[in-house]
Amino acid sequence: MKDMKKMYKSILGDHFPMDLRISFGDQELVYRKRTWKIPNEKTGELEEKGLRYGENPDQEAALYELVNGNLVLGDCRYIEPGNGLVSAITESDMIQAGKHPGKINLTDVDNSLNILKFLMDTPACVIVKHNNPCGVARSDSLDTAFAKALRADRVAAFGGCVALNRPVDKVTAEAINNQYVEVVAAPAYEEGSVEILAQRKNLRIIEIRRIEDLATYWDKRFVDFKSLIDGGVIIQQSPVNRIRTKDDLKPAECEYHGKVYRIKRLPTDREYEDILFGWAVEQGVTSNSVIYVKDGVTVGIGTGEQDRVGVAEIAVYKAYTKYADILCYDEYGIPYKELERLVEKGERDKAQKEEIDARIRKEHGGLPGSTMVSDAFFPFRDGVDVGIKEGITAIVQPGGSLRDWESIEACNEADPPVTMVFTGQRAFKH
Repeated sequence: MKDMKKMYKSILGDHFPMDLRISFGDQELVYRKRTWKIPNEKTGELEEKGLRYGENPDQEAALYELVNGNLVLGDCRYIEPGNGLVSAITESDMIQAGKHPGKINLTDVDNSLNILKFLMDTPACVIVKHNNPCGVARSDSLDTAFAKALRADRVAAFGGCVALNRPVDKVTAEAINNQYVEVVAAPAYEEGSVEILAQRKNLRIIEIRRIEDLATYWDKRFVDFKSLIDGGVIIQQSPVNRIRTKDDLKPAECEYHGKVYRIKRLPTDREYEDILFGWAVEQGVTSNSVIYVKDGVTVGIGTGEQDRVGVAEIAVYKAYTKYADILCYDEYGIPYKELERLVEKGERDKAQKEEIDARIRKEHGGLPGSTMVSDAFFPFRDGVDVGIKEGITAIVQPGGSLRDWESIEACNEADPPVTMVFTGQRAFKH
């Protein structure tokens, strides 16, 4: 049996070619493998390597950048060379390489950018773990956005990737330095901030200058490849989020057996802001998913479930558990799970846990007033009822279910009524 600790510390290397060419009929895309000359972690000598390894330390992997070809299929012109973000990272962009980058580190950065590109009008932070956001927030300053994103799920953020859409200042750097994260990616770093971040020797500090232009990537399509176990390949266009403003949304309405069902109440301006924010975050969440957002911050994120009511419930559970953790951390400086363990051992007063538990139940895990976001329609009203029970005030979903009328009725029957809008597009991500 191999020593896993040694595997994690080793660079596997790869046997993939330096150039990759993909033909689409008489059109061709040309890719070049990305390698970096980075000091060896043991000897300190420069060595040129590609990715550390793939999703697991026994999988070879390679990163390729599109360098030639202008693909046009039908009326779609796909992204052209010269627009590299993660695939264009050079040695100079790795302000501190930390450990040699692996596939997961870079795909986490990539999915962070996939969300940030919709949030460029204000300072924003996305924290990703295992290619899913665990905390996303926007605010009037970068350090506040980071603090809010971190507090959304302090537990999952441990060892995650932090992506920011503004240059990192010293205040933000200090806040990040107080946490354990694997990667920080930003468009630039103000004077003194790198020295603060570099105190963590294994932290990968990456500068991606084009983050400043991320909004221009909103409508750019790329070819999305999915390989099958038999060696076959499925290709598709990348999705485009068509929801930019509240005018792109439709108040929930449908017809069933000759009767028209309409939502009673339109969203407030604050609810519209959270609806647009939540739909943007949803683009980076693995489906089947339901998330809750409130005041520009994620409250609970449910990912990758098989049924919609189940993922709505999981997102509620996560909201409750994350709320418990932050309450406990604020009050006692320890995680909720640690308090729970100490109470069981008789080393902490059980009244401390009971007080937090009572507050969580009373405040519904911080969910009242939040917006419920679903990447696909609700096949039954049970999923909607899960959110309404917790005090949500708004719902955004694609619409298109045969039972949309049930969901509309559930919102109208709520006291006070819950508003709901349709996007007219699905946001599945597998």
